[in-house]
Amino acid sequence: MANTFKTITHDVMPASAGTPETLYTVVADSTVILLGMFLANVHTSQVTASVQLVSTTTQSSQTQNTTAFLVKSAAIPVGSSLSVLDGKIVLNEADVIKIDCSVADKVSVVMSYMEIT
Repeated sequence: MANTFKTITHDVMPASAGTPETLYTVVADSTVILLGMFLANVHTSQVTASVQLVSTTTQSSQTQNTTAFLVKSAAIPVGSSLSVLDGKIVLNEADVIKIDCSVADKVSVVMSYMEIT
């Protein structure tokens, strides 16, 4: 198994306010450890942002996963950023991270993770 540290960035998201945009989808035959995520407000006024984990995987003897929020409608003041994670989160194959913001194209995102293949 190879462990590779990676970062994904997106200058502004989402394309349309109220419509979560995909930042990252876990590739086939991989597990990902989400290490950190920062959202920065690049607007001239306060925005609110949400991060969703879309998952339909099922672990042994468990109920199927559903979409869950890592953060929902969190206020980010002008010129500020928000650290979304306090710990680590495991993502399974085909899990998706989506970003939404109260104003289109006004949140910049940096996500660091370790991909296990």
